[in-house]
Amino acid sequence: MKHKKQTTLATINKLRSLLTKRDKIILFGLFFATIVYSVIETFSVSIIMPFISFASNPNLITSHSISYEIYTFFGFKDSFEFMIAFSVALIIFYIFRMLYAIAFTYAQNRFAYRKFHFFAYRLFSKAVEINYDDFVKRKLDKIRANITSESLQASTYVQNFLQMCGELFTIGILYVLLLITSWKMTLVLTIIMGLQVFLVMKTLGKKIEKMGQVRSAMNTRFNEIISKTFGNFKIIKLKGNQKQVFEEFEEASIKRTNAEILTQTTLPTPRFLLESLGFSILIGCVAYILVTYRDVDAVLPIISMYALALYRILPAVSRILSTYNLMGYYANSVALVYEDLLYHTDYEDNEPCAFEKSIELKGVTFGYEPNKAILRDFSLTIHKGDKIAFCGESGAGKSTLVDLIIGIYKPQQGVICIDGKELNNHNLRSWRKKIGYIPQTIYLFDGSVAENVAFGSEMNEDRVIEACKKANIYEFLQEHGGIYTRVGEGGLLLSGGQKQRIGIARAIYDNPEILVLDEATSALDTATEEKIMDEIYDVAQNKTLLVIAHRLNTIERCERRVEIIKQK
Repeated sequence: MKHKKQTTLATINKLRSLLTKRDKIILFGLFFATIVYSVIETFSVSIIMPFISFASNPNLITSHSISYEIYTFFGFKDSFEFMIAFSVALIIFYIFRMLYAIAFTYAQNRFAYRKFHFFAYRLFSKAVEINYDDFVKRKLDKIRANITSESLQASTYVQNFLQMCGELFTIGILYVLLLITSWKMTLVLTIIMGLQVFLVMKTLGKKIEKMGQVRSAMNTRFNEIISKTFGNFKIIKLKGNQKQVFEEFEEASIKRTNAEILTQTTLPTPRFLLESLGFSILIGCVAYILVTYRDVDAVLPIISMYALALYRILPAVSRILSTYNLMGYYANSVALVYEDLLYHTDYEDNEPCAFEKSIELKGVTFGYEPNKAILRDFSLTIHKGDKIAFCGESGAGKSTLVDLIIGIYKPQQGVICIDGKELNNHNLRSWRKKIGYIPQTIYLFDGSVAENVAFGSEMNEDRVIEACKKANIYEFLQEHGGIYTRVGEGGLLLSGGQKQRIGIARAIYDNPEILVLDEATSALDTATEEKIMDEIYDVAQNKTLLVIAHRLNTIERCERRVEIIKQK
């Protein structure tokens, strides 16, 4: 999706709405720490002027009211002792300033980058909780990119925002100090630097934000290409057409690379401009002060303070421009995270759902498209312990019917009742826990057999072994390293029959009351299919069994056959 230009205020408001109450309290604390840091920074600049004044003219120590009070309070014998103590105090202060700066920076970064976990975890949870019909309509690669990449960039936005606020506070207090020292010269500096900052923000900001949108789009494109390439690895090898996927990847890679090159070149440009301008301003300030005051000794502290203030202000302004531009660069990430976290999900409770008698479908209508029902006014009663086969031509709605029964989809009209009680958001989660599902294609991740069998549940070795024995895969595993045998990505290290048996073991691991076979053996040869179906029927003796199949030999042991007629 292409996003409209994100204004800084709009992005910050989105970010604010994503933060918890605790986050906002911590953020308030960080702002207070920022003010303290700014005061420390200002003091570190302002204290230089009296130090140089006293060092160049010790008589000023007793002639200045504040220094004289300190001098008499501590009982210094002479100005030399005072300056030694002053020097030691300054060293201690600057050590404290360094330690505070480190702690402050750590606190900022800790808050900002913990938002990566906060955003990523919430995005992941949201993606898992969305309705299945919403899930299949969304691009998996976009979901993956938002969780793994965009959430990190959104947390980087937070870090840049905090850094910019800190620099603004520091510059603000230093600016007040310079105004007190010489308001005329400070206003001249403000006009010159303000004009440059405005021009830089106006010309570079939009370009960097556009590059941020390109980066987000190409990041999603990266994931798409990688997924489809390695998901169809065998087909690509067979066709020998690697050139096409190479070209697609190269195009996305070059676009993202160019966006990064342009952005990383543009970001330091304000610093180069400000450094050049800053030295010119400093020279002009020195010349102005000398012409105005003529007495070099008298103005040396002022020159030193302006030099130190500009030395601190110029990099701060540069960092503000850089962070502001980076915020524009990452604004699209905040928008993507914001949209995903606002994505509506139905609340599902965990009320008990007893299944002692029957499943009833009453006048159920469902379709994937408006005014195009797959099932229309469909009714069916399934008694506990029934072994039912669903037959019909492809596209008739067999899998859709089973998905409705197991609670993956919800009827658009009509109801599904379990023991006379309507299946709804309050008891849906409990109902699903009673179901073991064996799909046509078993997805195995690159882990052990035990991890794949217990996937989605707590690991228990005894239960894994029991499930593997019932699925007739345990003897094979004993010969190849036991239940911790690696299966390879997608089960590449196993045969089709072995993968299917692990799928059966996974389905019966939690001892479900209902077993569902969604064309679970259609990809196997006849001999293997017959053997596995015998094993499934043995496992399902005391369970309700729902079978979707095309081959009659697969469903010959079912007690009932339900023919699904394709809607015209």
